[in-house]
Amino acid sequence: MKTLTGEMMLSAFKCLDKYLTQPVRIIVGGGGAMTLAHHFPLSTADIDGIPAAGMSVTELDCLIKKVASELSLQVDWLNPYYSTFAHVLPADYGSRLITVAKFSHLTVEALSKEDLLIMKCFAGRQKDVVHARALVRGGAKIAFVRNHIEFLKSRRIPKADQALDFLSETEAFFAEKDE
Repeated sequence: MKTLTGEMMLSAFKCLDKYLTQPVRIIVGGGGAMTLAHHFPLSTADIDGIPAAGMSVTELDCLIKKVASELSLQVDWLNPYYSTFAHVLPADYGSRLITVAKFSHLTVEALSKEDLLIMKCFAGRQKDVVHARALVRGGAKIAFVRNHIEFLKSRRIPKADQALDFLSETEAFFAEKDE
């Protein structure tokens, strides 16, 4: 399985752009956003991204597969998996999006550090621990994240308790280092 570096991600998006005939906007989360928008040196097996305008996931799928074939990437190199957690994002997350690439037809935007951290807290996987720490080290505003997750908890959003625990463990890691 080929891992994607930031340079490879941009090449894949550029290749996707040449197949588009109309404007399309994609919002990237996960490792792709961490690499492209926030310059964390990591590689990932895929890019978590959802079309925000111009095409549906279904319409985009055949073009994603064309790019995969052309560049020898896995067929789901760009996938909507992070949409599973998109419901936990603040309503105004769009105001914090960062444009990471703009081509003839394709614009790629990425989630902010805070919005990524919220999603990492809800995902709560082992690899998310390292990513969450990197986001905090990189300046993510923990108070904003905590306030939003507490708001979600008050709205009885499933797994908000676990997300708060995950955030607390992330904070504790830095508190221990300061002692």
